[in-house]
Amino acid sequence: MRTRLLGIDDLLRAQPRVVVGHTSSPRQIILLMIVFGFLYGAVMGSFGGVTGERFWQVVYSAVKVPMLLSLTFAISLPSFFVINTILGLRDDFAKSLRALVATQAALTVVLASFAPFTALWYASSADYQAALLFNTLIFGSASVTAQLLLLRLYRPLIASNPRHRVMVRLWLVIYAFVGIQMGWVLRPFIGSPNAATTFFRQEAWGNAYVEVAHIIMRVFGW
Repeated sequence: MRTRLLGIDDLLRAQPRVVVGHTSSPRQIILLMIVFGFLYGAVMGSFGGVTGERFWQVVYSAVKVPMLLSLTFAISLPSFFVINTILGLRDDFAKSLRALVATQAALTVVLASFAPFTALWYASSADYQAALLFNTLIFGSASVTAQLLLLRLYRPLIASNPRHRVMVRLWLVIYAFVGIQMGWVLRPFIGSPNAATTFFRQEAWGNAYVEVAHIIMRVFGW
């Protein structure tokens, strides 16, 4: 337990040994992603109660948050690898990959730390659209925090080759673009209390950016 806690501390402090592989093992990092992602997902799915049919929304959301992060990562990685190779950075890719995976784990830890705020919001408001927007802001805040950690983890790589600075910025763009659309495809994560509880929506596909804009306009009455 103490070793795992130290591993979390290394992640949050963005210690350089995370990149060179002298800290948490891949198995430990994956476990962190699953456990903390599951924790935030369960709280996220608790809107509207946790009894009866709503209990399954808690379970579904708990499963889907780690799924969201894993699929986003998996879809974003191939293009990132190819561009690294084209720019002559393939020899450093193992270190880059450790930094990216560590950032994924840190993202779930940050999300889990926001879980009490989400629970408090749910206790204070029964507005479903506002709950959607609030969780969007939570994910956005956690993602920004995690990417700041990634920039710190990338410092040794950037110092060795300035082209890594371009790559880390490119990763942020690719990951954000894929993540937003993937979150839309995997919905519902909260689930409307007035609708049947389902793992996926029947109308899964669509443009996430347009729909988020519509949600914001509905919340603010525009």
